[in-house]
Amino acid sequence: MQRIEDRIGRSNEDDSLIGSVVDWVMAQALRGTTIEELFEGCCLRLRSAGLPIARGYIAFRTLHPLYRAMGLTWELGNGVKTVGHTHDSSLDEEWRRSPFYFMLSKDIALLRRRLCGEGALHDFKLMQDLRDDGYTDLFCYAIPFEEAAPGDTEARGILGTWACDIKAGFSDRDIKSLIRVQNRLAVACKVIIKSQIAQNISTTYLGRNAGERVLTGQIKRGDGDKINAVIWYSDLRNSTSMADTMPEEIYLDILNGYFESTAGAIIDSGGDVLLLIGDAVLGIFPFTEDKTQQETCEMAVKAAHDAVKRIQTLNTCACENGKCEVSFGLGLHVGTVMFGNIGLPDRLQFTTVGPAVNEVARLEDLTKKLGKQILVSKEFAEIVGHACETIGKHSLRGIEAKREVFCLAD
Repeated sequence: MQRIEDRIGRSNEDDSLIGSVVDWVMAQALRGTTIEELFEGCCLRLRSAGLPIARGYIAFRTLHPLYRAMGLTWELGNGVKTVGHTHDSSLDEEWRRSPFYFMLSKDIALLRRRLCGEGALHDFKLMQDLRDDGYTDLFCYAIPFEEAAPGDTEARGILGTWACDIKAGFSDRDIKSLIRVQNRLAVACKVIIKSQIAQNISTTYLGRNAGERVLTGQIKRGDGDKINAVIWYSDLRNSTSMADTMPEEIYLDILNGYFESTAGAIIDSGGDVLLLIGDAVLGIFPFTEDKTQQETCEMAVKAAHDAVKRIQTLNTCACENGKCEVSFGLGLHVGTVMFGNIGLPDRLQFTTVGPAVNEVARLEDLTKKLGKQILVSKEFAEIVGHACETIGKHSLRGIEAKREVFCLAD
């Protein structure tokens, strides 16, 4: 018969191992750990501590223009896989049939299901799928981040599962250890998720480069730097008449298609979109140490050609659906700009200002008079070289001396 002292000793050893997992998880909340690294590290350490987990899953709501929630699945031997759940309303029915929706709507924090053997229960499709994949026991949990009303299925927090593949399933001691760890895991996840949401919001509304600068401390009025960059300014043609004559939802659809074509081309070619000004786009391609000025200008040329192709594709679809075609003008210039915060002391905008920004806007305005879709400055053309053709000197509105203007070669 096993001595009581032996059982106590083994129990204390198990508690110590779980305690080390808890300590590691909490330490990650203070570091720059990604949520993928946190979750995989937690699962591996639980496995090393003797818990028979073979699969773990967590999901959480987020603020992102493409995704309303993120899900991470860890499987023994396969690492972590991350999936974004979109805002697609067709997924709502699948969500309502999930065990998590049932738990939240009934205010149930923990749910256990044996997946095989005596007492097995498969009242949700998830249980059937996991049983078919060879898992024997499932433990589900829901941990809110804030006080939520009973039955609130939209509250922010962590939803998760643990599954094992041994015949005996989880022991009572395993369940106790998992509850202890998952509560700390939720705290660490909350810290990382809030940081990621801040990153999502800053990137969505400020752009990648400006967002990083703000998050690293450039938050007060006047913070910023003088930088050399390619400056992009594009504008939608005939937008006023379209807005006046079209139903609002159709005009907004056209406007979004235009932004996806122009601003999307900037981002995909490595630039930053700073402002969407009504129906205009202000972007930059900063000169950096890891690229030559010519390489940076060629990135802007690539983006310009890409934007033209996207607009052509957009117009092909518009013709097929009996909608209005769109066109745009684009100016490209090279110059020094102030890249930083302007505005009120407590209401700021991170953008570029300076004579070069004014000049590129005037250059774009000249495209209407000359009947050219894309015009570039002499400074830009001198760097790019063969990709540009001169069309003579012209007056830019508000600028006294005439400037030599170029267009992009086909």
